[in-house]
Amino acid sequence: QVQLVESGGGFVQAGGSLRLSCVASGNIFSINAMGWYRQAPGKLRELVAAVTSGGRTNYADSVKGRFTISRDNAKNTVYLQMNSLKPEDTAVYTCNAHTMKVLTIPGNYWGQGTQVTVSS
Repeated sequence: QVQLVESGGGFVQAGGSLRLSCVASGNIFSINAMGWYRQAPGKLRELVAAVTSGGRTNYADSVKGRFTISRDNAKNTVYLQMNSLKPEDTAVYTCNAHTMKVLTIPGNYWGQGTQVTVSS
């Protein structure tokens, strides 16, 4: 079993920055990749960014160059640094963990989500 807890969401104006954190606990040795997904009301959930335990990353085209995902394996924590935020980034951001080193599909473990709201 793996538990994921996100934090760092909030309200910001366009152009601002936020850093999201996700702390994993439980059977953490089984985790080989972690990522961030987001979903706005009435829209499909989409991959934002993902990272393997070795540091390989993948980003959605819409956030590439603005967001940075990083992982601290010693702390069992993954971060999402979000810069130059846009109103279109408004969504619930949810952490995900995968037992395989893959960056394109989600694993079976999800956090509770944290709201990010960007005003114009």
